Amino acid sequence: MKLRFAPSPTGLMHVGNARLAVANALYARRHGGKFMLRIDDTDVERSKEEYVREIHKALEWFGFSWDEYMKQSDRMDRYNMAIERLKESGHLYPCFETKEELDFKRELRRRQNKPPIYDRAMLRLTPEQRASAEANDKVPHWRFKLSGREVKWDDLVMGQCRVKLTSISDPIMIKADGTVLYTLASVVDDLETDITHIIRGEDHVTNTGVQIDLIEALTGKPNKIRFAHLPLLMDADGGKLSKRLGSVSLKELREDGLEAKAIVSYLARLGTSRDPQLLSVDELAQDYDLSTYSKSPARFDIQQMLMLNKKCLHGMEFAEVKDRLPSYITEEFWNVVRPNIDLLSEARYWWDLIHEDMIPEVAEEDKDYLQQALDCLPEDPWSEETWGEWTAKLKDISGRKGKSLFHPLRIALTREEKGPEMKGMLPLIGRERVVRRLQEAVSR
Repeated sequence: MKLRFAPSPTGLMHVGNARLAVANALYARRHGGKFMLRIDDTDVERSKEEYVREIHKALEWFGFSWDEYMKQSDRMDRYNMAIERLKESGHLYPCFETKEELDFKRELRRRQNKPPIYDRAMLRLTPEQRASAEANDKVPHWRFKLSGREVKWDDLVMGQCRVKLTSISDPIMIKADGTVLYTLASVVDDLETDITHIIRGEDHVTNTGVQIDLIEALTGKPNKIRFAHLPLLMDADGGKLSKRLGSVSLKELREDGLEAKAIVSYLARLGTSRDPQLLSVDELAQDYDLSTYSKSPARFDIQQMLMLNKKCLHGMEFAEVKDRLPSYITEEFWNVVRPNIDLLSEARYWWDLIHEDMIPEVAEEDKDYLQQALDCLPEDPWSEETWGEWTAKLKDISGRKGKSLFHPLRIALTREEKGPEMKGMLPLIGRERVVRRLQEAVSR
């Protein structure tokens, strides 16, 4: 068994293709198969090496290694050999229409209430007409002549799939400038690298019908590759996934402080009958099963992913995050704020809030109470017991209890309605800053 993840390095790797990387890597690991990373970089103008590096970095961050690696830009000779075979067998034919001519044909068919598919006019060119076009410096693009049959396959997620090739235009395989397009390059690679299973999105179903036809034209044999098409992603409300959310890059998520374990755990179960669960890559692979996927669109809920991330962070020791935090952050601080952060990047906010000067805004009716708090503030040294001792004394002096006892102190000392436990925060803020903040709260 061999699977491949084949991203195009024309942009940063995002949530949508990360999901496919997770699916292919876990399925290969589950069945003891090989996992190939293939860089589909035939689009020379848009492909960039910096995006290739980000793809590598993202997969390594996820904990995925690959058994084989290739770049399509290194394989042009193999595509040219396949092109010649297809030309000789009559499966590729030259087309001389301009973009404007093709647009006009499509619009005309629409007005006639006909499907806007290519009319195969160039198949009727005589040798003389072709020679005349070439003599006038017209350079053709090349189309693959579809067989016109109904392609069927047993999809590992969608079940029985059918694609009527008569309802599809003969696809362009080579552009006039010589660029080999995705469909041809991908099929040649899949065949020559012995790919056995392809897991991709449901939006590729029609393309799979075309590729099976191309596979059989190149090999002269029935297709043996197994396909699995994962359901499309929708937003949490069941609407179309916004371009912004669907294209959130892994680089952004990493820089925002999301954990790879949380992202992989969420994407591995997205669209299945199983609830997301925070697991290691090996644990996820052990029971990864394509039969658990629904055929209905999957709802991508970033809040669910953040909940997993929160759970992940809450279980991490300081040694596991130290290298990703500013060097001045201490283990004592981490242990205090860890239960109250959703993202690693939030740790710095709490550090700044503790150490920087701040102007608290408190209710007028709480000022006398805060003066009482200042008057009975314990002396140094402070520990986690200081908060309890201080508030117990305040309760006796002020007669306050519950929220009216604790909330004004939190607001005056942190400016926040909620946050880490004050018994841990108080020693971190320190007596000097507490005095200054209470004085400021009372005097304003």
